[in-house]
Amino acid sequence: MDNKVQADQAVVDNLHHELEHYSEVVNSARAATQNEKQMTLREGLRRYPKAIAWSVLLSTALIMEGFDVVLLSNFYALPQFQEKYGVQLADGSYTITAAWQAGLSNGANVGEIIGLVINGWASERFGYRKTMIAAMSLMIVFIFIPFFSNSIVTLLVGEILQGIPWGVFQTLTTAYAAEVTPVALRPYLTAYVNLCWVLGQVIASGVLRGVLDWDSQWAFRVPFALQWVWPLPILIGCIFAPESPWWLVRHERHEDARHVICRLNTNPTDDEVDDALALMVHTNAIEKSLAEGTSWAQCFRGVDRRRTEIAVGVWSIQNLCGSAFMGYSTFFLEQAGMAASNAFTMSIAQYAIGACGTVTSWLLMRHVGRRKLYVGGLCAMLTLLVVIGCMGFISQSNTGAQWAIGGMLLGYTAIYDATVGPVCYCLVAEISSTRLRAKTVVIARIVYNIVGIVNAVIMPYFLNTTKLNWGAKTGLFWAGMCAVCLVWCFFRVPEPKGRTYGELDVLFENRVSARKFAQTEVDQFADAGAASPPQATLDEKYGAKADIAHIE
Repeated sequence: MDNKVQADQAVVDNLHHELEHYSEVVNSARAATQNEKQMTLREGLRRYPKAIAWSVLLSTALIMEGFDVVLLSNFYALPQFQEKYGVQLADGSYTITAAWQAGLSNGANVGEIIGLVINGWASERFGYRKTMIAAMSLMIVFIFIPFFSNSIVTLLVGEILQGIPWGVFQTLTTAYAAEVTPVALRPYLTAYVNLCWVLGQVIASGVLRGVLDWDSQWAFRVPFALQWVWPLPILIGCIFAPESPWWLVRHERHEDARHVICRLNTNPTDDEVDDALALMVHTNAIEKSLAEGTSWAQCFRGVDRRRTEIAVGVWSIQNLCGSAFMGYSTFFLEQAGMAASNAFTMSIAQYAIGACGTVTSWLLMRHVGRRKLYVGGLCAMLTLLVVIGCMGFISQSNTGAQWAIGGMLLGYTAIYDATVGPVCYCLVAEISSTRLRAKTVVIARIVYNIVGIVNAVIMPYFLNTTKLNWGAKTGLFWAGMCAVCLVWCFFRVPEPKGRTYGELDVLFENRVSARKFAQTEVDQFADAGAASPPQATLDEKYGAKADIAHIE
């Protein structure tokens, strides 16, 4: 196949009809593309500190979800929690039944799926900013339910309702990060979403370590109350946050988009603002020519079907590659003789390893790219899972083997959080078309949540001594799943590193093989040449230019 592709002639013809002053728009968009592709990381940090700050603010909402997930799973073993919500056993002790554990754990997942569907519609209808404000307001209200709950049924209702805004946060923050930052910053701020999740887990583990010795209901009510720390400051920030300029362009609000571009950039020139706006307009017009409409069904039609498949695949792999197994490192360390309190402390270390892994991914993506890092991570994790599974045939009384298994699962965590964990967010945000991004990301996350529900059911079945009792041999099952994921990724996951959204549109339009994305030269401005712009200006196309000198 030729290593150079361009927009289809039929698409170009449509653009001629769609865009008034076509040549000028194309020339400006071409200049913006060259600008973005030549921008270094240092220049991006210098020119877009405000875009970084807004993206980081919204993404920080994910800390709440990571916080609550760890809280709930550890509360099941907390005596005060067991006595309040559990059933009494014959020996006088209390426990949360397996059915209620599954119900509470999956209740949040159910709520998240509802929130995801709502976000797919609301964020495109009302914008990212208003949707985030509404979700954060609901979060403040819903935290009251678990905090004051006196029955396990009320607690379940609270988990489901809290899951709704969490579902919004899961995808809106990723899409927002992808749309307010230039190509040079995109991988870092989309991967930051994964870091927020891990930071929430670290904070929750530290809080739980602090309340272990409390002999009252406050041992679990205070951690619930700490969830109020996050929503109010984030909500206040969202009120002043700019809307995505891509969303504004999709809704023909070009003058508003111009204002936002000025707010996100630092001291931009008039030409830079015009060029950035022209690139968004041109890319939006290309996508409209390729696929009319932004319905859910459109995600499964034409070239968008392939893009949806990739987004769904890379996000599902987070749950299919054995990540459900890595949370059991403390289980094997306790079997090796480590005291329960020390094993719990080790879980904090595991989450800290995950945070360091995410930061490492920022360095690796810059030099290696998304595809190689994702595939390489799966290869490394597959190797570890095979070794762990084989060690499962050694007697559980062999403490050395249990130490080794626990240690290798910690190593697995480091690899996962340096590769598949954060890179997934970059791929999902970049692969989808700008017009269908909200819905594509939502579909991918819904499938991820469904797979997560299945994992929550089968993992106890694998490890429970009254069921399969596979122990470390479960690693062989996950190794098989990881191998399937690896093969799929090799043939289906492309390399979007350094590509503008318009270039990705052209690559998908020409059905370029995933393995050839990185080597293929792209011209999204086919036949435009370098013609001199006509006398009409972009202002005549988009409306009178506002005075941008004092915009913050």
